[in-house]
Amino acid sequence: QVQLVESGGGLVQAGGSLRLSCAASINLFSINTMGWYRQAPGKQRELVASITRSATTNYADSVKGRFTISRDNAKNTVYLQMNSLKPEDTAAYYCSGLYLSRAYWGQGTQVTVSS
Repeated sequence: QVQLVESGGGLVQAGGSLRLSCAASINLFSINTMGWYRQAPGKQRELVASITRSATTNYADSVKGRFTISRDNAKNTVYLQMNSLKPEDTAAYYCSGLYLSRAYWGQGTQVTVSS
């Protein structure tokens, strides 16, 4: 079993920044790929960014150049630095980890960007 706990969401004005954190209950090296997803009301959950064990990153086109995903293996934590936030970034953000061919999810953290 893997537990993922997100933190760092909140309310921010457009153009502002937030940093989300996702703490894993196991050694991060054991998890092949970690990702951040988001889901806005009435929309499907979408991949925002991912990072592999070897630190290869991937971003949705809508966040490229504004968001940065990183991992601190010593702290078993993955981060999502979000800059230049837009109202359309408003969503519940979820952390996910792929471990032994099974996807684990956190409980989510709300990000609200006001215009």
